[in-house]
Amino acid sequence: MRISFRRQARCGRALSLCLLLLVAPSLLADSYYLALDHPDGVALLAPPPAPGSAEEAADLASARAVFKGRTPADEARASKDYSLSIFLFAPAVGSVLQPGKLPKTEALFQKVKKDITEPLDTAKDHWQRRRPYQMDEQLSFGPPEKSFGYPSGHSTRGTVEALLLAELFPEKKEAVLAIGRNIGWDRVLIGKHFPTDIYAGRVLGQAIVRELLASPAFQHDLAEAKAEVQAAQHE
Repeated sequence: MRISFRRQARCGRALSLCLLLLVAPSLLADSYYLALDHPDGVALLAPPPAPGSAEEAADLASARAVFKGRTPADEARASKDYSLSIFLFAPAVGSVLQPGKLPKTEALFQKVKKDITEPLDTAKDHWQRRRPYQMDEQLSFGPPEKSFGYPSGHSTRGTVEALLLAELFPEKKEAVLAIGRNIGWDRVLIGKHFPTDIYAGRVLGQAIVRELLASPAFQHDLAEAKAEVQAAQHE
């Protein structure tokens, strides 16, 4: 009986180890560069205007004014921005930024795109803010969104992409950052976000970039992307 018990114990430990080895890769794959809860958008950001408050009314009035003042060119740009592709920045960066030409750089941004999801969704789900078109149906443009509005995902991601591309193309920094800001603001033009959603997204985006730059793994991949960009620029 004693031998049987020991065998069972060893088998149990072996099974636990196997399960751990199977689960560990998936846990590690949850994030490439960002540590859990870093940054913590809920702690970082101020709450959005309270429902029914004068501050919310002012935010909605701003959203209405921007929406009504949009042009057909604004609508076309905002629809294009929906993709959040780094190739939206090609007008600022130049022809070197095109699909397939910078594979390491593209891979870097794909990893970052995945990493952004957790801090962004955590903040959105915490405040559960409605979008402008959900408060005023006259602000509807395009298909509805599935997520909550605060902070803006497009503003967050546009800020992150712009700041990282500025690391890779420092001589193009101002033009790159301008596109990043527009990616967020275009969402106000089409009624998807309030101005305050956009501002919060910029703050969260900057915090995400600070965390990324503090990651040794990210710094390694960023260095490879920089080398790739420099080589492509001298072809």
